[in-house]
Parts: sequence; C-alpha cells; structure tokens
Amino acid sequence: MPSSQKETPKVAGPIKTWPLQLQFREYLQPEESFDLVERPLMAGPRSAWLYFIDGFAKDEVMGKILEFWMKRTQADYDSMPTDRSVVLASLPYIEADAVKDCRAAAELLFSGALVLLLEGYDSFFILDARTYPVRSVSEPENERVLRGSRDGFVETLIFNTALLRRRIRTNKLKIQLFRVGDSSGTDVALCYHADRADKELVTRLQKKLSGLKIDALTMGQQSLAELLIPQKWFDPFPKVRYTERPDGAAANLLEGRVLILVDNSPSAMILPSYFLDFFQEADDYYFPPLTGSYLHLLRLALYGAALFLTPVFYLILTHPEHFPDFLQFLHPKEPGNIPILLQLLLLELAIDGIKMASLSTPSGLGNSLSIIGGLILGDYAISAGWFCSEVLLYMAFVAMANFIQPNYEMGFAFKFSRIMLLLLTALLGWWGFGLGCLLLFSLLLFGRSVPAKKYFYPLIPFSAAHLLRQLLRLPIKPNRIPKAKTAGRKEKKR
Repeated sequence: MPSSQKETPKVAGPIKTWPLQLQFREYLQPEESFDLVERPLMAGPRSAWLYFIDGFAKDEVMGKILEFWMKRTQADYDSMPTDRSVVLASLPYIEADAVKDCRAAAELLFSGALVLLLEGYDSFFILDARTYPVRSVSEPENERVLRGSRDGFVETLIFNTALLRRRIRTNKLKIQLFRVGDSSGTDVALCYHADRADKELVTRLQKKLSGLKIDALTMGQQSLAELLIPQKWFDPFPKVRYTERPDGAAANLLEGRVLILVDNSPSAMILPSYFLDFFQEADDYYFPPLTGSYLHLLRLALYGAALFLTPVFYLILTHPEHFPDFLQFLHPKEPGNIPILLQLLLLELAIDGIKMASLSTPSGLGNSLSIIGGLILGDYAISAGWFCSEVLLYMAFVAMANFIQPNYEMGFAFKFSRIMLLLLTALLGWWGFGLGCLLLFSLLLFGRSVPAKKYFYPLIPFSAAHLLRQLLRLPIKPNRIPKAKTAGRKEKKR
C-alpha cells in the first residue's frame, strides 16, 4: 500500500537544483501525491528533472527520451545555443513544446504530458507522450442501426476528433481547442466546416468558450450546455442535440452545423438543434428514400399520437356528447375503483418506475425484469380492480412510443406536456385542452435553439425546402459540375 505522502527524492552525485526547478516543485508539491512522479537525472554533464503522472506516460517513449538525454556530452551543449527553439528541434519526439509559465506547465502535466526541466534553460519543455485509459470505439447502445458503421465516440477527445477527420478529409474542417474550468481544466473542442457553418454562430461560440468563468464542468456536456444556452426551468424541450455516432456527427458538419466535443464525454453536441431534428435517426438515411421517409413519418405520427392519446381519451369520457356514436366503444365497461384521471397519472409514474428499476438491474436481468414486472403488475392491478384494461392498453401504447423517440430528453418533454394537457383537460374541459395546446405551441414558438435561431424552424420562419428535407428522405443527387469550355468555336454545319 503506497503511503499518502512520499519522501523527497534524494539527489545523488552532481544533480543540481536551480530557481526555476524549485519554483515548479513548490507549486506542484509532489510529496503530497503518490502518483506525481519527480525524477532527477543527468542529461550528460547537466542536471535535469522530469515530472509526469503515473498512468498517463508511455514507458517506451520515456525510455527513449531518457536514453537520448543521458548520452549528451559537454561538446553537444557547447555547440548548442541557449535557445529553446534549438532544444525543441533536437528533442527526439514529435509533439514537443516549450512554455515559460509555471501554471501552464502544471496544467499540461496534469493533462498527462511530460515536463522536462534542463539546467541552463529558463523554459519548461513539454513532451506530449501521454496515453489515456480508453474503451474500444464500439457501437453506441442508444443509437444502434441495422446498417452503417459500428464505431462510436469514446471518452478520449483526441480519438473523437480522429473519427471526424477520418470521414471529412478537407482543410475546411476546423477543430479549435479551448480549456474550460479553473479546477477541472476540461478540454473542449469546437468543430465546424469553414465554408458551410454560420460564421456569426461560430464567432459567438468562440467568444463564449474563451470567456467562460467557472470552477469546473462537473457534469461534462450538460454543464457546458447550460452555460452556453440558458434555458427557462419550465421549458421541458431540449435545445441541444447529442449524438454518439461519428457518421451522424460528420453529416451534421457537412450540413453546416457546429459540433462541440468535451473531454471525458462520449458524445458530440450539435448546434443549432431545431425541434424536428430530434426525430431523425441514422437508419432513415441508411435505407432507400421511400423506406427512410416511411420510417420517419411513422415515427412522427406515433409520437404525436402518444402526446394527445390520454388527454383526448379523458375528454371523450367526460364529454361524450361532443363525439360521434362510433367512438362510444372507448368507454370502459369496468372503470375500476380508482378514478380514471388518477389511473392515468399513477401509470405515468409506474412506467418511469419500471424504467428506473430496469436501468439499476444488471444487464442480464434488466429486460426480463421490465417485461415480467409489467405483465404481473398489470394483471394483478386489473384483477384487484385498481385499473381498467382500456387505461392499461393506452398507457402501454404511450410507453412503446417513448422508446421510438431516439432522444431521451425529448421523451420526457413529451411526458410533461402530456401530463399538463391531461390536468388542464380535467380542470377546464375543452377550454383546458385548447389552453394546453396553446401553451405548448408558445413554448415551441418562442424557444431558441441558440441566440438568434428559432427553435421551431423551418416552420417559423417558414422554409419549404428545409421542411421538405426534414420530413422526407430525399434521394441523393450528384453535384452539378460545369462543363469544360472547348478551345475554339464549333464549325457550323452547312
């Protein structure tokens, strides 16, 4: 068991200390952290100190670097000017830099880089020879497709940017790095296509990311999203779309969207995100246009039905005189011992409870628990007279429709909207149903995806071309390439 404090390394032989090294050591306090390694060594005839975080550094690279510097002779230093650029040129590693600020060097050290201090130089030499524990780039669990690539974003930022570069091989793809958080120092990458992204949006995001004053991004992307796009607490609709699929992220870049990648988060934030964007799936574009359009329209129809099903059902029960006779079969024959309104609200909570239980259950038992639990609870609830079978049927349809929605946050937004409609309908009848629809439309109308971007676009402001692309899977057409002009004029036919 390593002790919580370690002793100061004993300096043997001619290894020296100097003011820059003492200042850096005082700032780091390596004796209080067992994973912060401080290595004194001789770089030929000169003293040197190497600092690194145990678990981040590559042993093979460190061995080669140490071997190189230990073979330096006095003649090598006599022929080498005291210029840090010359030292950088002679370092046996590709990613090397030099900084003079103590805090900047410490931040790079805690990010995983090696910091080398060399006697006779007033700079910290940074060697980016780090490696992170990382899982494989497997297909995301929540965005599986029948066709398409099987890779996904991971928690390491540099791997995620490489997955984008693999798909977009042009110098127009720009990836800018920002550091957010005084304590966390979280790396945040802003990705955009220079010729297609909204330049005003890119400039605004650059200013916000470079000027954010926060101690730490404790919740990763969610913390950053709340800082970039403040949202009213009563507005349940998500304003930021996320994806764990590199192919979907690359497609959004080519459409002119902006991506934000956060280190330690295996997904990309897509800006701007409009309301209809949340109903798209990758499978819509991996199938032919007719099949993709059918799947997309079916998803919209089912989710719209799930939003209005229970409020309209309750409206039919309480105001049967306003509906035709052929809808009278919707009235339950055995309404149960609990009022219908309370049944609907209790089942809304019960569905979420079963979801939470299945998520907390080991993966091998999660599916079985949710299916068996739903069947047993439903059967006993009807037998005991708590619920009627019609209410269970409609709520089962609502639960199924929630799984059709690819975005988890949008699923809860529709749930809260459905409950609001149901309560207003129970209180005010037709007027309450109309008021609820008006409130929902107002939230969508006045919502903002990002500043100066309407959330309800392309309906408001209306854009027929963009709306058609949102609703239908249009066939891909080749770009029109202008024909080369022929040299000389064609002879006229006689």
